[in-house]
Amino acid sequence: MKELVIRPEKEADYNNICNLVAESFSSATHTDGDEHNLVDRIRKTDDYIPELSLVAVCDGRMVGYVMMSRIYVGCRIALALIPLAELPEFQNKGIGSCLVKEAHKSAVALGYGVSVILGVPAYYSRFGYANANAFGIKPPFEVQDDYFMACKLDDNFPTPSGIVEYSKAFGLYSSAGHSSEMPGFRVGQTNSAA
Repeated sequence: MKELVIRPEKEADYNNICNLVAESFSSATHTDGDEHNLVDRIRKTDDYIPELSLVAVCDGRMVGYVMMSRIYVGCRIALALIPLAELPEFQNKGIGSCLVKEAHKSAVALGYGVSVILGVPAYYSRFGYANANAFGIKPPFEVQDDYFMACKLDDNFPTPSGIVEYSKAFGLYSSAGHSSEMPGFRVGQTNSAA
């Protein structure tokens, strides 16, 4: 791997991103096969933040992608990090780590202080993610506690507490409705895409 460039996505990247995310999750055990469509649905909402939708390009080839979108925790704004994707042949080379770190840095620069993720603790804890319950942040669906995590991106930012309300793009019921399983994640398996 020669040079890795991380930059915000451009509209011209959308088809490549769709294919990259689909390929990345094609062999993942934590998937519903809809992650690439979720990205497109988020882009059509007010919860889409173009500066937090990043691609990793290596030697002119798009090899990784991360998106952070606006959510609410209680009545406060926060972020959700989903998806994080790498082409299978580029996994375990540090590209995902670079994408997450750059997304966090950009999020702080934009004034965001907290991110949540539904993911494998052994992977995401290296970026500061910990059990969201410790922050008073609750998922709007049933999930094993240690897989639902939060990260305080900025210590000067007050930590919100309450039930997460994801973008409508996720297709989840609100906390007032019926609970739902988070699309793209099944507890008790390891996601090879991240």
